Amino acid sequence: MKQYSQLFLVSLISGAMTLGAYKLLFDSNGYFSNNHNSITTTAADSYAKKVGLSGEVLDFTEAAEKTIHTVVHVKNVSYKTISNPMLEYFYGYKGGQPQEQIGTGSGVIISEDGYIVTNNHVIKDASEIEITLNNKKSYKAKLIGTDSKMDIALLKINADEKLPYTAFANSDSVKIGEWVLAVGNPYNLNSTVTAGIVSAKARNIGTSGIQSFIQTDAAVNPGNSGGALVNSRGDLIGINTMISSTTGSYVGYSFAVPSNIARKIIEDLMEYGNVQRGILGVQGGELNATASKELGISQTEGFYISNVTKNSGASKSGLQKGDIIIKLDNQNIATYADLSGYINTKRPNDKVEVTFIRDGKNKNVAVILSKNEFFSTEFKGIELENLNAADKKKFNINYGVKIKAINNENLIQYEEELKGNIILSIDNVKATDIETVSKLLNKKEENQSIRLEMINKNGELIRIII
Repeated sequence: MKQYSQLFLVSLISGAMTLGAYKLLFDSNGYFSNNHNSITTTAADSYAKKVGLSGEVLDFTEAAEKTIHTVVHVKNVSYKTISNPMLEYFYGYKGGQPQEQIGTGSGVIISEDGYIVTNNHVIKDASEIEITLNNKKSYKAKLIGTDSKMDIALLKINADEKLPYTAFANSDSVKIGEWVLAVGNPYNLNSTVTAGIVSAKARNIGTSGIQSFIQTDAAVNPGNSGGALVNSRGDLIGINTMISSTTGSYVGYSFAVPSNIARKIIEDLMEYGNVQRGILGVQGGELNATASKELGISQTEGFYISNVTKNSGASKSGLQKGDIIIKLDNQNIATYADLSGYINTKRPNDKVEVTFIRDGKNKNVAVILSKNEFFSTEFKGIELENLNAADKKKFNINYGVKIKAINNENLIQYEEELKGNIILSIDNVKATDIETVSKLLNKKEENQSIRLEMINKNGELIRIII
């Protein structure tokens, strides 16, 4: 009986092993079954979703469809007089025939009533600006205002319908490696969409103005300027502005003005007629291994304060030389581009929470941003700034705006005579300061002539019409 029990137990175990082996190797999901590949594929799909490579993540069709209808073609028409030196020399002939010059770029509709943002260099010196929508309708555009320093311009068209528009996203929340689309009109090819990722944030490429670009590897070429950089949801995170190339065409790097900076400039132009720039009131530089070694400190990231402007918000809040700024509000500060990019989204009298290192300890202080005494505006290629105390004393005046620079090609020959002059009135309206002048010029059409009354550098009163 005992022998029979042992035989039964052995048979039972053998049967179980045989059944298990069959299920493992030959059943519908077994190793040798036709469905084995589906297991591998499912595992790959699971991994793909983790790393963001699935078809669902890479589907940009909705974002592209949403954006192409909000990106417009911008045509800049200007006129340049071409002189003939031979006629001038032999016959004393002056002047020449004005020749039409056309430039093109892109723009982004940001409101249903027709406000459009583009780059300043796209519409610079334009006599006429024409906007063509994605549905081929064309409109004449009015220039509302520009910020040449940040290369942003605001236009307005009066359409006969409510327009599709792109909503602003928070560019501070953009992450390196995030998928993005660049939409614009390269080489006059309307509604072109290219894809890439965010390669870097707060990129400083040595321009005299903005020093906090979003860098991407989405293909951008001439004509894309002023177009939209959007996230995978189709929300605006930047205005495509420039490429870095020795050939003039895309070679792997493109740069966009962050949407937070562009939005702040647009709001200023709408509300004030000029850009309101707040300043922290510190000078210095970003830290790295070399700079930290020279300064004798261990911290290798952050903004090192070498000087604090007297009577500025930073001075009043107690910031000192040697302090290292590592955070503004919730924004980490590792470079100068981080600091300038964040401050460029703020206005005078805004309060910023500054986190800094002093004597090896983290400290916090609230700083109220000061007003930049010399913020400027630009109209018809003439850059203007407020007077300083020395100007007022020199000319014995208490109002006016000073011509800071001449960027208009038609006026460049008179640059020496105009630069440094003090404008006292525009069309018989007193030019009290930049704010007053900006609001006045904002009401003028770009092709409308204006009369200026000014004092030249010799203190002589002159009048000109431009």
